[in-house]
Amino acid sequence: MELGPGDDAAVVRVPDGRVVASSDLLVEGRHFRLEWSSGYDVGRKSAAQNLADVAAMGARPTALLVGFGAPPETDVAWAEALCDGLRDECDLVSASVVGGDVVRAPLVIVAITALGDLAGQPPLTRSGARPGDVVAVRGRLGFAAAGLALLSAGLEGPAELIDAHRRPQPPYDAGPEAARLGATALLDVSDGLVQDLGHIADASGVRIELDGAALPVPAVLGPDGRHHVLTGGEDHAFAGTFPPGVSLPASWRVVGRVVEGAGLAVDGDLYSYGGWDHFS
Repeated sequence: MELGPGDDAAVVRVPDGRVVASSDLLVEGRHFRLEWSSGYDVGRKSAAQNLADVAAMGARPTALLVGFGAPPETDVAWAEALCDGLRDECDLVSASVVGGDVVRAPLVIVAITALGDLAGQPPLTRSGARPGDVVAVRGRLGFAAAGLALLSAGLEGPAELIDAHRRPQPPYDAGPEAARLGATALLDVSDGLVQDLGHIADASGVRIELDGAALPVPAVLGPDGRHHVLTGGEDHAFAGTFPPGVSLPASWRVVGRVVEGAGLAVDGDLYSYGGWDHFS
């Protein structure tokens, strides 16, 4: 960072000459509920989902710009905790909050723009998957969705599921790592594994076939674990395609393959993209 908050705009160094940019909007009652999440939780979650988008391009996150809207009766301590959460999540990837804006609003709104540096490497996109590639994932799947289901039912445990909804834990280094491993396509799982891998299938003009037995479904996810893994979003795990024969570290789990065709299948059956849709 060349120049931080305090002037009309910040100045961020761009060693690569290109800037990876992404933005997200979080709205009270839609993305978080004040009775379920603290200001600190919301700050961590807001930063995480944006930093993960940058990492999914194979880039290193460098900066966040934050727009914050809130009712006038909002507790100042809650807003300060939000800022603490943003800072602490950024610290995980050595990024900074470099500026933003504050406005009066009828409910709490957090709008974030994330910036990142490709360090001279080409970006990882959704359109590079080719028949013969393997499909692999890294990170937790279904935990945040299971946590949301528990909270919606008035339950407060298991704690690791509740915490996963409140504060996702993206494996940020997975993005640059995937680029080094030769990934052909990559994204973070924000709307559900099936829906997001479906985006890769559509953009690449291929069919993705998932092996249900290879999917990680920990017992803690409960009886709906498979459903949470396939359709639950907001864990911000990483899912991508890799050339055949690539040697993947143990942290990556091969869950399927890319073939000729279109769409996405689980155990041979075409699967409707059943992830999150804001306008459904």
